[in-house]
Amino acid sequence: MGSRETELSQDVVFDILSSPRRRYVLFYLRKTGETVKLTDLAEQVAAWENETAPEEITDQQRKRVYVSLYQTHVPRLAEAGVIEYDKESGNIALAEDASNIDEYLGTTEQPLPWQQLYLALAGISVVLLGLTTLDVSVFAAVPESVAAAIIVTGFVVTAMIHSFVRLSRRRAVPDELQRRR
Repeated sequence: MGSRETELSQDVVFDILSSPRRRYVLFYLRKTGETVKLTDLAEQVAAWENETAPEEITDQQRKRVYVSLYQTHVPRLAEAGVIEYDKESGNIALAEDASNIDEYLGTTEQPLPWQQLYLALAGISVVLLGLTTLDVSVFAAVPESVAAAIIVTGFVVTAMIHSFVRLSRRRAVPDELQRRR
C-alpha cells in the first residue's frame, strides 16, 4: 500500500482536507463510528454530492465516486495514516491518527458543555434536597419525595435533550461539506 507518513504535518493535513470527497469520507467514518465497505461509502458520498438520498443515486453517479475513492482518495487517506483500508475486503475504518486532524476541522458552532450542565444540575439538586430536608423557609412546605421527583425529572429531561442533540449532530452534514450553488 505504500509507506505510511510518519507525521501528520500541517501541509499533509491541508492536502488531505483540500478535497471535499476526503472530508466526506472522514465525516462518514466519524458518523458511523465503525468499519464500512467502500461500496457503502461511495454510495453515501455520491448521495451527498448529488444532494439526494442514497437510494436515488444513479449507477453512473455511484460508479464515478467509487472509482475516485478507490483509485485516489482512500489510498491517500490510508497513506497518511488517518484511515485503515483493507483493499481485498474493501473495509475502511478510522485509524487512531485520525484524531490528529480534528483541530483543523473546526466548526462554527460550539458544542454544549454537557459535563458542566450535569454538574450544575447535580449542585442545584443537592441544594434543593438540603433545603427541603432542613425545612428552610419556603422549602419546608415541599415534601422530600416531591423534591426528589423534581431532581429525577431534571436529570431525565436533560439526558433526553442531550441524546437528541447528539443524534441530530451525527445525522447532519457539516456546513463546510454542504454544496454551495
